[in-house]
Amino acid sequence: MNTTFEESWLKKTWWKFTDREKYLAYKHDLRQYREHRGIIEFAASGNVFTLNDILNNLKTGQEINLVHSGNAGDVIYSLPVVKKLHELTSDPVNLLLKLDEPLQLMDGVSHPLGNVMLDQKMADGLVKLLDSQAYINRAAVYEGQKIHLDLSMFRASGVDLGRGNIARWNFYTTGIHADLSEPWLEAAPMNEFSDAIVLARSTRYNNPLIDYSFLSGYKNIVFVGVKSEYSRMKRVIGGLQWHPVDDFLELARVIKGSKLFVGNQSFPFSVADGLKSVRILEVCPTIPNVIPEGRNGYDFYFQKHFEYLVDSLVTTGKGQHSVA
Repeated sequence: MNTTFEESWLKKTWWKFTDREKYLAYKHDLRQYREHRGIIEFAASGNVFTLNDILNNLKTGQEINLVHSGNAGDVIYSLPVVKKLHELTSDPVNLLLKLDEPLQLMDGVSHPLGNVMLDQKMADGLVKLLDSQAYINRAAVYEGQKIHLDLSMFRASGVDLGRGNIARWNFYTTGIHADLSEPWLEAAPMNEFSDAIVLARSTRYNNPLIDYSFLSGYKNIVFVGVKSEYSRMKRVIGGLQWHPVDDFLELARVIKGSKLFVGNQSFPFSVADGLKSVRILEVCPTIPNVIPEGRNGYDFYFQKHFEYLVDSLVTTGKGQHSVA
C-alpha cells in the first residue's frame, strides 16, 4: 500500500455515497494502514539500513561500532549479523552494550534484572563471552562512542516481536542475512558435564502443559539458571543439582560440554542455539518467537513429545537426525 496514506473522514463519507469502488478501496487501505502503522512509520523514518549505508559512513579500515541495549538473549541472537558483517567487510567490529534501558513487563511477571534490559553485572558476564569470539574485535560497555549501527532498532520497527524468530529481527532492519544453521558461538567444552543433562527454565515463557518431574528418573541433571529459578525447579525434579556460573563464557562451556541442554525461551537457550549443541526448546504457546535452526535442535509444545525427545536423545543416544 501507499506509505503516505492519510486518513480522511470527508473522503470516506463522500465516496460512500458517490463511488462505491473508491469507498471500498479506501476502507481496505485504511485497515491496512491501521494494522501496520508501526512498520509504515519506521520505513518513513530513514532507519532501514543496508550494508552499503553502513560502509558509506566508514573510512577504509575503520573499526565498526555496533551498539545493543536489549536483553542478553537479544544480544546473542544479534551475533549472526555481527559475524556476517565482519565477514563481508573484513573490518574489526566492536560490540558495545548500552546499560539501563527500561524493560516493560506484564503484571505478575518478574525478570532477574528488575525493570531494565541490561545492567552492569549482566554486561560484565556477556563481555567475557563476546570477547572470546574471533569475529568480535572488542566488547565493552557503551560510553558515548560514535555508533555505525544500532542493533536494537528492531524494537521500533513495527515487526511483531511475539512471533517468528528473534535471530532474524536484525535481518529486517539491516538487510544483512546470515546462515542460522551454522554456529555463531564458539566455546571450549567443560568435559566434566559430558554425562549431564543441563537445564535452564526462567519464570517467563512457560508452557502451562509441561511438567518437568519426569526428569527425576534421569541421572545427573544440572541447573544453570539463577538461584530463585533453581529453587523452583528443585521442588519438581528430585536430585537436581545447581551449577552457578561466574560469567557467560563459563555458561557456554558448560552447555557445550553437556550431553543435552533443555531450556525455554530464555538467555541460556540462545547460547545453546548459537553453539548448535544438542538442545531441546520448550515453546511458549503465546509468544513463539524462538526457533531452533540447524543440526541438533528440537522444540516441543506437548508433554508426550518432550518425554520422547529426552528419551531418544539420552537413553538411546539417537534423535530424529544425527547429533554428531
